[in-house]
Amino acid sequence: MTTVMITGCSSGFGLETARHFLDHGWSVVATMRTPDETLLPASDRLRLLQMDVTDPDSIVRAVQAAGPIDALVNNAGIGWLSAFEATPEETIRKIFETNTFGTFEMIRAVLPQMRARRAGVIVNVSSSVTLKPLPLLQVYTASKAAVNAYTECLALELAPFGIRTRLVLPGQAPSTRFVSNARALMADASETPADYVPFTQQVMDALMANAGKEPTRTEDVVHAIWRAVTDPNCPLHLPAGSDAEALAA
Repeated sequence: MTTVMITGCSSGFGLETARHFLDHGWSVVATMRTPDETLLPASDRLRLLQMDVTDPDSIVRAVQAAGPIDALVNNAGIGWLSAFEATPEETIRKIFETNTFGTFEMIRAVLPQMRARRAGVIVNVSSSVTLKPLPLLQVYTASKAAVNAYTECLALELAPFGIRTRLVLPGQAPSTRFVSNARALMADASETPADYVPFTQQVMDALMANAGKEPTRTEDVVHAIWRAVTDPNCPLHLPAGSDAEALAA
């Protein structure tokens, strides 16, 4: 039975991807910082494991507990919108620790077993913001752009071992926690230098106005991840959603 390990399964893309693979007969190892058995349907093909991608020891324990992994989906990540001047250094480090170094450490943990078997698939979930620069997203975009470059190089490095590496690039998906993070930032506007406040508010208002339009549906991203894992002939870059596809065209 084929097994997929998915990070960040407490909500959004990770949760729905886990459900999709279960529905299609896969064995699923769903990881999250605080496991919640009510989120996914009960199944003898499902294992829920506690894991924090910013904690290397946690990663090692989870990978060891998971056993043989045929596919790894690096989905865990955090979003952030803010003027750079208003972004604390500790926040910048947290974003990179989660979005970038968390991905690196997950792959480091599963590569030995995939290399030994000469088989495996690694899918990194990035973002379409890496295709077009946007204001207030400079740190988040940089963390994901690093993942893009890393994945492109890794694809060449791992191909001789029969390991496929792919990138999924979701478009704007207001149904995820990204918008709720933005709302929290708006409540913290006092920390933003006054010169940035009007522009920041304008960007936030535009984001909220688009929140109900769902330019990228969760199922678009799930299907892109599914294709990345199951289709050996799919391209390295898989934009997910009409807005992401337009940027990639």
